[in-house]
Formats: sequence, structure tokens, C-alpha cells
Amino acid sequence: MPSVNEQPSDPRASTTRILRWKQGAPGQAADDSLAREEPLEIRVKGESVAVTMRTPGHDEELALGFLLSEGVIAGPGDVLEVAPCQQGDAALHGNVLNVFLAPKVRLDLAKLKRNVYASSSCGLCGKASIESVHGHFAPLAKREPLVATETLLQLPPKLRAEQETFDKTGGLHAAGLFDAGGELLTLREDVGRHNAVDKAIGRSMLDGSFPLDDRVLMLSGRASFEILQKALAGRVPVICAVSAPSSLAVEFARESGQTLVGFLRGDTFNVYSHPERITGLGD
Repeated sequence: MPSVNEQPSDPRASTTRILRWKQGAPGQAADDSLAREEPLEIRVKGESVAVTMRTPGHDEELALGFLLSEGVIAGPGDVLEVAPCQQGDAALHGNVLNVFLAPKVRLDLAKLKRNVYASSSCGLCGKASIESVHGHFAPLAKREPLVATETLLQLPPKLRAEQETFDKTGGLHAAGLFDAGGELLTLREDVGRHNAVDKAIGRSMLDGSFPLDDRVLMLSGRASFEILQKALAGRVPVICAVSAPSSLAVEFARESGQTLVGFLRGDTFNVYSHPERITGLGD
């Protein structure tokens, strides 16, 4: 079969020739769309700090969201520029970004690399993980009502309706930021659910709508500890997922003052922490 080819009209998808089979009929050759996956290297001050597998596109947002969740930056004012590497093979393939920080930002590159390695290899667990994250990002204190039950029920179909590349490939996660009235403000798709969240939060930094203390984050899949950590870094108070949360995600949300909603689909959902932000639960 021919090799996978890029679709210029959509940098997030590729096309390839496949053999499609159905019981009772002969196999037929057909074109199929695939979600693209390529490495992105993030450099700070010229030093490589992380390599993540991602769907190309919105890479600047991804880098900003990643550095925010790692505690390297606290907001858009800490970044002077994010630019593609212009030298060697990196310039040819466009898979390396240089992040230039403001002079006021103090950076321990060795510590950052250790933290990234430990996180990516599941080197942290349980209480130690939560305490480590809270060293960078304080728990949320404001817990007034924010969103209605009726609004939450609208979020999954609104998110799904805008997943253009998922429609083509069936292989991408999505993260969407909504306002309290249920309006979709930002949606990002990626092969990595954590990358989709980084991109959505990074977009808010570029738009000047940061911090996100009046927003709802909607996930197309499950809610993990890592995603709750990223949401806390962005100061997102309500996190909703179509699928299940992990046990550590629930523990983290409870101790971080975040409202965590799981299995949000159809006309039902589960609230795992801080239900006081949701109105209409007693009806």
C-alpha cells in the first residue's frame, strides 16, 4: 500500500490507502484519514526541556500551557517570544520551539528537566504529587455558584459538534473552555488529551483572558491527575469529563478546591468534588 501522505488542507490529518472489509463482501481499497502525530521539542533559553508527541498545530499555545503547568511561568507577562527554531533539521521540519522568557523569570533548568521526567514516567504518586503541585499553585478559594446543571448537560454535544478533525479521523481528544453560560470560547484537538488542555489554556494566555477563574473546562475523554493539575495552573474552577476520573484526580480536586464532574453524557453526570459551584442539583 502507498505510504501515509499529508493533507495540506488540514495539518492535523493525513491520508492513507487502506483495505476496508465487511463481512459478506470482498475487501475494497479506500482512502482513510489519520490523526497526525509528530514530536515537538520545547526549548527554554536554548536548552531542551521536553519532547512531547502531539498533533501539529497551535504549537505556541501548547508550549505556553506546558510551561505554565510546570510552574516555569505564571502568566503571559513572563514570556517575551515563542519562535520556531531556525537552524538545521529543526527548521526544516518545524518541530522545535524556542521560548524566550522575561529577565525577571528565574529558572532552574536542571530541576525542570527532573520534574518533567518524573511526571512523564509516573515517578510521583499520591499525597506527594498533590503537595508538590500545591507548592506551585495554591488551591482555589472562591467556591460560589458558577454554572447550572442545565448548562453542563449542553457541553458535551457542543464540544462534539466542533471536533472537525475527529470527524475525519476518529483519533483525537478535545478540550474546550466554556463560559458560565455554556458558550464555547476555545476548542483544541490533539492526539494527547493533556496536549489539548495545554493548547486551550495557552490560547487564553495569548488572548489576554487569563486567569480562567470563571471558566468551565470540558474534556472529551477521562479526567486524570495531570489534567487537573493543568486546570489548577490555569485557575479553572470546574472541570467536566465525558468519561471517568481517576482516583488521584478526585483526591486532587477535593484538596485543590476544584469542582470535578465525570460521566457527563445524555441527561446525567457524577459530581466528585465541590458541588457548591453547580446550581440546580437539589431540584
